[in-house]
Amino acid sequence: MQDFDALEVARRVIAIERDGLSQLENMIGEPFAAAVRLAAGLKGRLICTGVGKSGHVARKIAATLASTGTPAYYVHPTEASHGDLGMITGDDAVLALSKSGETRELGDLIAYCRRFEVPLIGMTAHADSTLGRASNYELFVPNAIEACAETRAPTTSTTLMMAMGDAFAVALLEARGFTATDFRTFHPGGALGAALASAADVMHAGESMPLVAGQASMSEVLLEMTAKSFGCAGILDADGRLMGIITDGDLRRHMGNDLVDRVAEEVMTRDPKVGSPTMLAADALREMTVGTPKITQLFLVDEENRPAGLLHLHDLLRIGLK
Repeated sequence: MQDFDALEVARRVIAIERDGLSQLENMIGEPFAAAVRLAAGLKGRLICTGVGKSGHVARKIAATLASTGTPAYYVHPTEASHGDLGMITGDDAVLALSKSGETRELGDLIAYCRRFEVPLIGMTAHADSTLGRASNYELFVPNAIEACAETRAPTTSTTLMMAMGDAFAVALLEARGFTATDFRTFHPGGALGAALASAADVMHAGESMPLVAGQASMSEVLLEMTAKSFGCAGILDADGRLMGIITDGDLRRHMGNDLVDRVAEEVMTRDPKVGSPTMLAADALREMTVGTPKITQLFLVDEENRPAGLLHLHDLLRIGLK
């Protein structure tokens, strides 16, 4: 292998692609907005298609769209010519990717869109190409130089198409008012599912919560803490609102011969940190571990400060939050 500076090459590639992205940012305009409006109003699905590296990008765009609330899937142009065109209906639209706009395999699909009036969104670098002229909606990308200029291997062009696809998906997401809760519906598993879980999905509720009245004896408090095994007890006022908490730490701080002779509100920590059942589990973890005091239990309360559930740090770690 001949001597060369790998870091210099890497920086050059990134600089070339960054310049291409700057060009893309400056050329996005009303045609992009029109394509977003079309996709947001579709009754059917958005079919993404392309060949080679453009096909790989099309698959990724379809996956991103599907996971963010826009029904989408990938169809290979060759398979479309051999029967898969029947998957595309008049309620759908097609997003076709080709830098040159002259990809031969797209011919039958373009003709099908024309014949059955299926809206065609073309993503290409050449407005005067076959794909560019046939498109009802254009997502033009700049004809920027490839980072691998000698071989002209798709590098900058696929980066630009990927960025355009991400911009398109996020614009649709915001147009639909898609929320983190909606997103979790399509991502129930793994670390992403854990991050998007709500506190209510993880909390302990009802009889499992350790709760005692403010005037309860410390003997009652100790029995409740032992029975529920959370290392704490929530202290309630006469109206059932949370006014304090007693933790193992509070017991150690008040340890003495007279501890069992006292009542809960004399020992409790007043106005403890609390959360809401509707908050994300990730936000609950942040509330427990960032700032002071750091805590291992968090009561979740309703609008009137009545306990709705209890989270323990171990519950959040168990579902994969870090």
